[in-house]
Amino acid sequence: MRTGICDELGIEYPVFGFTPSEHVAAAISRAGGMGVLGCVRFNDVDELDAALRYLDENTDGRPYGVDVVMPATVPSEGTAAELERLIPQQHKDFVAETLRRLGVPPLPDDGDPRREGVLGWLHSVARSHVDVALQHPIRLIANALGSPPPDVIERAHAAGVPVAALAGKAEHARSHVAAGIDVVVAQGTEAGGHTGEISTVVLTPEIVDAVGDGARVLAAGGIGSGRQVAAALALGASGVWMGSYWLTTCEYRLAGPADAIKQALVAARSDQTVRSRIYSGKPARLLKNRWTDAWEAEGAPPALPMPLQNLLVSEAHERIMAAGDPTVVSMPVGQIVGRMNSVRPVAELMAELVAECDETIVRLGTLR
Repeated sequence: MRTGICDELGIEYPVFGFTPSEHVAAAISRAGGMGVLGCVRFNDVDELDAALRYLDENTDGRPYGVDVVMPATVPSEGTAAELERLIPQQHKDFVAETLRRLGVPPLPDDGDPRREGVLGWLHSVARSHVDVALQHPIRLIANALGSPPPDVIERAHAAGVPVAALAGKAEHARSHVAAGIDVVVAQGTEAGGHTGEISTVVLTPEIVDAVGDGARVLAAGGIGSGRQVAAALALGASGVWMGSYWLTTCEYRLAGPADAIKQALVAARSDQTVRSRIYSGKPARLLKNRWTDAWEAEGAPPALPMPLQNLLVSEAHERIMAAGDPTVVSMPVGQIVGRMNSVRPVAELMAELVAECDETIVRLGTLR
């Protein structure tokens, strides 16, 4: 289970683990893969800097990367307060009534200032994430919204940092390579978070063929076992990009009752996800539950465009997380959730992944 990208990036296994948790990212890197920290949750660059310092100090000198959310063209945007004025009152009323009906209590009046929304969706904030990240010894910058602006790619390359971009179609991948992207993540619709409509098994070879020698390709979506890693390699990928797989690890802990999230995910089946715009304004695969059902019911308003939708539901997400009710958790997760049936350490999951992949490759070599 070793490909050319391992030597290029100094990793033992071609397993890239996306996660919003610096603790999980560090554990993935220590286990031989590359932990990739999702930056979108950081409104405060000092908090991101602290998370990256944690990675500097807890990866045993092994490589790690970051993931930002940055459109290639600079959109017009205002402050959070200015943007909130663009949110219709109908949508605000719907969210308030839905939370009341689902029994989600208000946030405690503890004197802490409420968040303004996850401002990492804004181009200006994502650019500040890049500024901070390049002050650390990162080995990869990935962009969840395709190719970042040309100057960001140039700055990364000048620092010796390869750039990755997610793609849901072959034409997206060709555009990435033309823009100077080094690694294309072929993200199938099975994946959690923002996804397209093409399955991983169809998309991966299409993108491999489309980019040729122009970039490395990682397969993403529906990968949660060594057999599926072997399948991705058979499709021509140089490795795999995995996100949902790490959500039920022992190391996953963010603010709020992570146990409720893990309880919901461990109990879920592979058919209990839904692709919806209600999380950010762009299509994203989420855990299906009472919260997502409410947005699909008759009379529910349509989701707003990014970043307004996230600003709309930001406090709702905080309240849902604080409530600790596994029947309403707002969590992006892929269809692989049906295999996430227990809470285990990252190192154990990685070891199992590698062993099963190696066994599968050997078994395939014996077929007649």
